[in-house]
Amino acid sequence: MEIKKLQRAIIDGLEDVKAQNIKVFNTTHLTSLFDRVVVASGTSNRQTKALANNVREKVKEAGGDIISTEGEEIGEWVLVDCGDAVVHILQPALRQYYNLEEVWGDKPVRVKLQTPNMFGDARVSADENAKPAVKRSARKTNA
Repeated sequence: MEIKKLQRAIIDGLEDVKAQNIKVFNTTHLTSLFDRVVVASGTSNRQTKALANNVREKVKEAGGDIISTEGEEIGEWVLVDCGDAVVHILQPALRQYYNLEEVWGDKPVRVKLQTPNMFGDARVSADENAKPAVKRSARKTNA
């Protein structure tokens, strides 16, 4: 699988479950075992497990293979080995302690992340220039 397609599937899987602080690093100059390291944060054991599960699903849907998954029993740090990319999903305290960005991060990869909008997960309509409807108050005023 092409690395950019794999990378996009991983990022989509992470963003779908609201991963925080997603970083992608090129590791081809450091090791021949994999080409990318992806680091992301989840706020709870449940979220890190859900993130890992969604990454696996998105990669498989895109035609990639999952070599293995480690750490799901506890969920504080879950690693998903996608062959040419390794995904580390950590809770913030562990991420700060182990500082994987320092180990792998000398060549960050610029990737386009979803831009959050003020409507949460809702997408902006095709007519972005249309004025929003004015919500009328349901209360009646006594004059």
